[in-house]
Amino acid sequence: MRILVVGGAGYIGSHMCKLLAGAGHEVVVADNLGTGHREAVQWGPLVEVSIGDVAALGPVFDRYRFDAVMHFAAYSLVAESVTDPFKYYQNNVAATLALLRVMRDKGVARFVFSSTAAVFGEPQQELIDEAHPVVPINPYGASKLMVERVLADAAAAYGLRAVALRYFNAAGADPEGLIGESHEPESHLIPRLLRRAAGDTLDVKIFGSDYPTPDGTCIRDYIHVNDLCAAHLLALEYLDGHAGFHSFNLGNGTGYSVRQVVTAVEAVIGRSLGIESAARRPGDPARLVASSALAREVLGWRPALADLQTIIASAWRWHQAPKF
Repeated sequence: MRILVVGGAGYIGSHMCKLLAGAGHEVVVADNLGTGHREAVQWGPLVEVSIGDVAALGPVFDRYRFDAVMHFAAYSLVAESVTDPFKYYQNNVAATLALLRVMRDKGVARFVFSSTAAVFGEPQQELIDEAHPVVPINPYGASKLMVERVLADAAAAYGLRAVALRYFNAAGADPEGLIGESHEPESHLIPRLLRRAAGDTLDVKIFGSDYPTPDGTCIRDYIHVNDLCAAHLLALEYLDGHAGFHSFNLGNGTGYSVRQVVTAVEAVIGRSLGIESAARRPGDPARLVASSALAREVLGWRPALADLQTIIASAWRWHQAPKF
């Protein structure tokens, strides 16, 4: 198939492009390079365009005649979404709606959407499955949930076939070292720790040590970026035989506290980083751990790189010699 990867110059999008090309699909990247990297676009042409620009996007669809669209072009900083919610609703919701309108007008009916565990808000059970109430506690999660509702309505009204994949914490890097995680500013825990280890002057802190968890720090479920991308490929195949809107949670089902992640990073790099604690950040739930039983059962998805130190080691190889 010919697939438009929106946000394909970013972290997860570029890994998706590599997997799609390896599976024999033709890839076209749409990215405005606001946070992505031109150097990460290695498996298909780059079209520099913002997905909210309908006038510019329409001719791209006319030229390439896509079979499906994968969407990775969201803003994703929880704290920033709290202080600047309009930015998140404009990009994550309004621009996505513009993209979906172009898809409808051009007859492209398959859509795989990068959603988030942030749609759930504060967890009400040990493992979060798809039946868990969706009550986001920050604008980032709310913006993703709004798009999920749009997808469900578009499936009913226009025949869109869509899957939303609710990530927990993406981490790691391409095992071959061609691409990796490179954000500016960097907000994710593992790359911040590894950049510090590689000599960056980042002031890395543990945000909050008084949560209701065994060691007082937040607990998260970390999943290798390649495993996430494998689920997207399975979701695309699933849409061939299944109409409507579908959502799946993606995680390893094991939670690690921030302190445990720091310890695991120090084990991989072989030295202490001397990380200290600071006050909590707004909008952070104490614990987010996935049940991915539905994705395993329905999509046949099996994480191949689930071990935390394996995930960290793949990212460490990238951060020691980043290409961009």
